[in-house]
Amino acid sequence: MRVSTGDAGGRGVGGAVVRGKVAGGAAEQGRKREQVGDIARQVNANGRSMGLALTSCTVPAAGKPTFELGENEMELGVGIHGEPGRQRVPLAPAREIAEMLVEPVLADLPFTRGDNVIAFVNGLGGTPLIELYVMYNEVSRILRAHGVQVARSLVGSYITSLDMAGTSVTLLKVNDELLSLWDAPVKTPALRWSA
Repeated sequence: MRVSTGDAGGRGVGGAVVRGKVAGGAAEQGRKREQVGDIARQVNANGRSMGLALTSCTVPAAGKPTFELGENEMELGVGIHGEPGRQRVPLAPAREIAEMLVEPVLADLPFTRGDNVIAFVNGLGGTPLIELYVMYNEVSRILRAHGVQVARSLVGSYITSLDMAGTSVTLLKVNDELLSLWDAPVKTPALRWSA
């Protein structure tokens, strides 16, 4: 493992999708702007994300990859705008990748046995859906081992870094209010349920 070229701190990666859906549910109920802001801050306080790239992305204006990876390297801690991550690590199977993503997320909040979460496994743009479901299976296994219950899940490429191959995992610790806002009807190009 070696330190990467990235120097940024924490990044939300998929957290923006979860925050937007939950806060949007509050706005649709007619809550005041300050109340919607409070919900968004609650999501920020109770959610954590971690991303990993197998390739860089190519920003059209730059015309070249944002960072270079060796043939057998992955970038841990990437951002959604193509930023490099915190560490370069050797390629690993899905089980180990899930551990690299989930264990730091669980420790950072920290999540505890009996917590209910929304588990979001996001593709970064160049990852097939079937591979995201393989990753979700591994994420679910780790959460069960920690006694963390998946109340809801979302798997797919919802917030991407253009053509980057990789994934992010977002976990949001939910109470009844946050879960009901997540479940509220939504009809957007990406998210549609109960509408």
